[in-house]
Parts: sequence; structure tokens; C-alpha cells
Amino acid sequence: MKAGEQMTRDLASPGFAPDFDDITSALRAISKQPGTLVKEAREIHKIARAFTEQVVQPSAALLDRAATDDPSYLPWELVEKANEWGLFTMFIPKIFGGKGYNFSCIGLFLEEIGAACLGITTLIGAHYLGFGLLISSWNLRLVNRIAREIVEKEKEGRLCLMTLAMTEPDAGTDAQNVEFMNEGNLACIARRIDGGYLLNGTKIFISNGHLSTWHVVHAYTDPHRASENTVMLLVNSKAEGFSLGKKENKMGQRGCPASELIFKDCFVPDDLVCIDNEQIKTLKRNPLKTNEQVFAYIWGASRTAVGVFGVAAARGAYEAALKFSMDTSVDGRRLIDQEWCQSILSRMYIKTAVARTACFEAFQANALHGLWKLMNHKPIYYAARYTPSPVFKGLYGLLNSKYATRLIRKINLDRQTDAEIDRVDGWGSLVKAAGTDAGLENCELALELMGQAGVRRDFGMEKIVRDARLLQIYEGTNEINRLNVFKRLIKRNCPDSQVFSRKTV
Repeated sequence: MKAGEQMTRDLASPGFAPDFDDITSALRAISKQPGTLVKEAREIHKIARAFTEQVVQPSAALLDRAATDDPSYLPWELVEKANEWGLFTMFIPKIFGGKGYNFSCIGLFLEEIGAACLGITTLIGAHYLGFGLLISSWNLRLVNRIAREIVEKEKEGRLCLMTLAMTEPDAGTDAQNVEFMNEGNLACIARRIDGGYLLNGTKIFISNGHLSTWHVVHAYTDPHRASENTVMLLVNSKAEGFSLGKKENKMGQRGCPASELIFKDCFVPDDLVCIDNEQIKTLKRNPLKTNEQVFAYIWGASRTAVGVFGVAAARGAYEAALKFSMDTSVDGRRLIDQEWCQSILSRMYIKTAVARTACFEAFQANALHGLWKLMNHKPIYYAARYTPSPVFKGLYGLLNSKYATRLIRKINLDRQTDAEIDRVDGWGSLVKAAGTDAGLENCELALELMGQAGVRRDFGMEKIVRDARLLQIYEGTNEINRLNVFKRLIKRNCPDSQVFSRKTV
């Protein structure tokens, strides 16, 4: 056997990893990214910094205290202020009436605000989580309808927020992974009737539930075979049969309410069905695989965003520790001038920078293969950016047609490869775990540096710790996300291995 043949065989062996495309999304995206994206990112960063300085920093501690003193407190004033700034339409594409800032840049926006207050970041981010789930159904008619309602209400000075409603009282991870659905305790049932679905059940820990107008709800027509019988529904907060339950009295991120949503014979008409098995019939993948693919779209984006929340926590802890070390002296010598302190601060800076870089790679994976792939395609990007908004109004009828939805689903669902699904979903889980772990690790380092001052409210560090700890739990626990990294990015090199089975979890 020749040397070249031996090398080829070794490179193709099951144990040889990682795959080139799995680790070069940012590199490969360079030539495909629009040239004005950097300018756009600077604009977004400038807006986020101004909002943070003028609104977030003066409000963060007061908001946390108000929600602590009164668990039923809702931050209407803060949300209305964010609405005045236009933050809830920033990342809605111009074709749907929004400001059209690119989703690839949302990480800069979330980190800037989150470094000052993760609760306020979640308030804003949860709205885009709901909107992102709606997009992942690729139902253009509903995306167009809801996006325009959000925009119009903002112009009128009124709120229109969205939620993602998935978590159930007895099913956390079971509702997020198709491998667990059939054996999980899923109990939010959608029964098919004439003209729509009748929805019964409860969702919990729904961010912004008490503040939102629209709820994107995952329900099941057959809970015993939920993985292939999932339906995505839009429920208005004023719908008959819908009510709000308790607001969780949670440890951190108190500024963002976590709500209980209750559905009792709540009728959802056909025109508010985002996607169900009847619509999936036109696609090439079966209901189970399509359901998993839709999850991959949303988790690839949302878990990347939570990874950025972790970066924000890491940065917030670093900034608190840096300020303390500059303002504190021991025996007449500032902490910042001592090598042990410099070493800790450097470790914190490194953890923040490495996690941020990983998140950037994940955002580029989404730009190439995920939720905002089309909006990053250069012709579409430039047309959306420079076409006057009134021109898009002429497309209203086209966007509402069933043929437009069918076409966009063919592009985004049928043409997305299994490798692309793995890459987007795998990197989402990777940075979710890495970013949030880095956030809590920096919190621990900050407490080590600050000593007893770190647990006092006056210095703000204890709030960052409380806020950061939640990040390792929601959007799939970090343990589950590590297993998903194995499933999406490692398992292909050891195809006989089992993952996400009841015996291994």
C-alpha cells in the first residue's frame, strides 16, 4: 500500500475528527457575508450601549429589588421603555415591516445589555425566542401577520410581545428532545376538531408570559407518540380558554417574569396553526424527522443566544471584579497592582473572550445553514437593506399565499442537509454549555477576588451570581446539551454508540 493511500484511509477512519466544515463556519462565511455587515454591527452595538447606559444600568438593581419584595411585580415601565427605543422590532426583517437588523449581530446586542443585567436581556431576548420559533415553522403567512402586528403596535406606542411555550410541569427535557417525548409526561394536548384544534394543558417557566400578546405553543395530538404528533399553535392572550397562572418566585433574572400558561378547551383556529402533520405531508422528511429539524432550527439559534447570555455574565463578573480591584487597597497597595489579582483578572478575561469567540462561530453556522440563512444571502440582504419599506407592502399578498410558504419550506426544510442540521444544532448546544459554564466560573473567580464584599448587594456581584446560575439550567440543562454535542458532532465518528437513551442518561 502506498503512503498516500494509507493517509487517505486514516483520514476516512471513523475515529478521525472533527470534520472540516464543522469547525470553519466563520472562515467559510467571510466570502458569503454582505460587506456592510460590520457597519450594521457597529450600529447595533452603539444602540445597545446607549440603552444600557441610559436605561439598564440605572434600572437593574431597582428592578431586581422590586421583584424580590413583590413576587407578583411586572416590569411594565421597563418593557415600555424598550418598546419606545424600538428594540422589539430591531431584528424583524424589513420585508415584514421591522427595522431589519441582521440576526448575525444580535449577540453583540445581547451581550452589551446582559453584562449590566441578565434579567433585562432575557426580557428582550425571550421576545425574539418566540418570534424565532414562529420562523422555524416557515409559515410565511403567520410570520407576516404577527410581525406586522408587532410593528404597527409599536408605532402606536403599544406593546406586542411573543413567547415560546414548551416546558410543562412534569416534562422539562422530555419536551425538547424527540428521543424522550414518547416516554415523557407530556400533557399539553391538541385535539383536532372542525376548523382547528382544542387545546388543553399547562406550560410553566414561560419567559414574558404575563407580558406577551402571542404565545407559540408546542402541543401533542398523541402524547404517547408525541415525537411524530407535534403541532405548533399560535395562541392570543385574549383567547377564550386561555389564562395566566402563577408567576414563579425564582432565584435570579427576577426582572423577567417566568409564567404559568393554562389552556382549558382553548380553541385555536386553522389560520393560527403554524405547522402540523397535515402541512408536513408536502415535505420530504417524515413527521418525526421534520419535528426534530424544526427543533434544530430554533435550538441552534436560541441556545447560541443563551451562550451569549453566559458571555455577558462572564463579562459582568469580570467588570465587577476589575472595578473592585481598582478601588480597593490593602496595606496601602491597590489590588490591581498585585500579581495574584492580575492573574485572576486575566483568567476571567480569557474565559470571556474564548466563550465569545465560540459564540461567533455558532452564529456563523446559523448564517450559513440555520434560521437566518436566507437573510444573509447577499442579493436578499442588500434588497432588504436598501429597498424602501413601502415597497415591501406590495408583497403582502404574495407572502400570505400558501405557495410562498410551500416554497420557503422547500428551501429551508427539504434542502437543508442532515450534516447542516447537525452543525447548527450541535454548535448551539456547544456554546450554550461553554458560555454559561464560563459565566458561572467567572462569578466564582470574582467572589474569590472580592471576598466578603462579593456577597453584599452594594457591589452587585451577588445578583450576577444568581442570574448566571439559571443559565446552566434553562434552554436544556448543560448536561443535556453536552449529550447533544455528542449526538450532533461526535457520534458520526462512532456510529454504533448510543446517545439519548433511557439506559445512558
